[in-house]
Amino acid sequence: MAVFSKSQVPQFSVEVYQNEYLPEGGREVNAIVTVTSTGGGTSGGAPLLGASPSPSYIPGQAPGAAVVIMVDCSGSMDYPPTKMRNARDATAAAIDTLRDGVAFAVVAGTHVASEVYPGDGRLAVADAQTRAQAKEALRRLSAGGGTAIGTWLRLADRLLSGSDVPIRHGILLTDGRNEHEAPEDLRTALEANAGRFTCDARGVGTDWEVKEVTGIASALLGTADIVADPTGLAADFTSMMENAMGKEIADVALRLWTPVGVEIKFVKQVAPTVEELTGRRTEAGPRAGDYPTGSWGDESRDYHVCVQVPQAGIGQEMLAARVSLIIPAADGGAPEVLSQGLVKAVWTDDMVASTSINPQVAHYTGQAELAQVIQQGLDARKSGDFDGATAKLGRAVQLAADSGNRDTAKLLSKVVDVVDAATGTVRLKAKVAEADEMTLETRSTKTVRVKK
Repeated sequence: MAVFSKSQVPQFSVEVYQNEYLPEGGREVNAIVTVTSTGGGTSGGAPLLGASPSPSYIPGQAPGAAVVIMVDCSGSMDYPPTKMRNARDATAAAIDTLRDGVAFAVVAGTHVASEVYPGDGRLAVADAQTRAQAKEALRRLSAGGGTAIGTWLRLADRLLSGSDVPIRHGILLTDGRNEHEAPEDLRTALEANAGRFTCDARGVGTDWEVKEVTGIASALLGTADIVADPTGLAADFTSMMENAMGKEIADVALRLWTPVGVEIKFVKQVAPTVEELTGRRTEAGPRAGDYPTGSWGDESRDYHVCVQVPQAGIGQEMLAARVSLIIPAADGGAPEVLSQGLVKAVWTDDMVASTSINPQVAHYTGQAELAQVIQQGLDARKSGDFDGATAKLGRAVQLAADSGNRDTAKLLSKVVDVVDAATGTVRLKAKVAEADEMTLETRSTKTVRVKK
């Protein structure tokens, strides 16, 4: 394990867990790569990587982070009227959570996007005065119009790109479906903004589309969740903003280098959520590619790397992949390597060594399957395939029990009656609250860490 360190900035470490032994003819190598960042958590007006951070903002100093809050103000936000009031209160709570020196703006989203504060095409810098002004401006928020989320994201990008900051973040709230623009318009907006800023997305109530909200968060490397009861918005917005304020380093990438003859089968994040990264690769020189991981504070994440190596004889060994955590250089030069780990392959005729499955690999393979079968089961249930739904959700119950994923097991128990968790024997509930089904679908990709 290697550790990259600079004085007074977050330190990153990379640990690789795998069974490196393959039987004769074996070609598939699996590894869990654990990336940990420590020593951060003081974002805001402080300089970021490469400079000495300051816990407080110095007037006149360039901000180190920027946040745009996008609030759904479509007509449905007035049913009931308390929903809009809760959204205003939640946005005010998020503004109160901003650190001094953070650049910020509030956007009202309908079938068009408009600036609520500061309203001059630029971002305000958080201090006591601007926070008070922003909260006063929230009084003007009212419900009316349609929903075109792509326009909200484009305005957020214009605002964020006008500020020279390393950490760019969005918070998006919607209560309905994206009905006032074509699906390809939202896709185009997400493709254009991927890598430009991260975004957390929340659906309030039960009239929104889970795949739209989770798709936004996935494309922009943020989190997605449901707030079924609008009274919970303020606590959720506060938590989201606190998390955003803890980010210290942006644009961190997982670089995978492989020798000649090695094929990458997949790269995915497996904790704290399952996120497919294989298709997001950008080439980074001969036999190397970068996979985006977004912004980091004090945290740890796990990634599953699977490669196929050439056949080799008993006793031979090779480097199957080198995993590096890097920050691209702004001038296009050599990237900064934060930490590095190695994935190896060794061929042996020891059947015990070559057939044992690494506990981390086994655990996260199960967690990835858990997310998949929940989605398949819910889709089958919606389409009327109740036998298929029972089989898939039963398997989900079994996997959740095996891995100790109690939160997911609890959510599953609201959709199925569990007869025997160990065997995955379940019965579909005759009636399921829409909020319970949407919560299970939204949170299906959340995983638990492997038990050490």
